[in-house]
Formats: sequence, C-alpha cells, structure tokens
Amino acid sequence: MSWKVYKYNGRYIMGELVGSHRTEDAAMKKAKKEIDFKFSEREKKKNEILIWLDGENHTPVGVIIHELKGAKRSRQGKKKG
Repeated sequence: MSWKVYKYNGRYIMGELVGSHRTEDAAMKKAKKEIDFKFSEREKKKNEILIWLDGENHTPVGVIIHELKGAKRSRQGKKKG
C-alpha cells in the first residue's frame, strides 16, 4: 500500500497527484517540497489514514492518503454437522 500525495488544483483538494510513496516520511518530504502548507492534521478512519494539509489561514491546499490493508471478506467457519 502506498501513501499518495495530492495537491489542490483550484477546484478539488484531490486535484493533482503529486507522488506516490512507500513510507509516510517520504510522502511528507514530497509534500513539503511541492506544496506550500503550514499546518497538517492526521485523521485515522476505519480503512484509511488522511493527512490534511492547510495553508497560512487554514485553507486546504492538499491531502496525503494511505489506504490500510484489511480483510475484504469475512471469515466463514466450517459448519458442524
């Protein structure tokens, strides 16, 4: 699973894909280089991690997304006769 860095394109926060990285540190370095942001806020949901990137006056300028691995199907036990 990779960390994807998106830059705000004037219309959508996930407008332009800037890069895809294997680690969170590499994604943050790319975001610092490509996106001028002052604040970041990490949010963990059930199946993904979002790092919101905000500008000087807390306007959204980008986001880093990482989809977590997880069981896509439920386990089914053997039926006892």
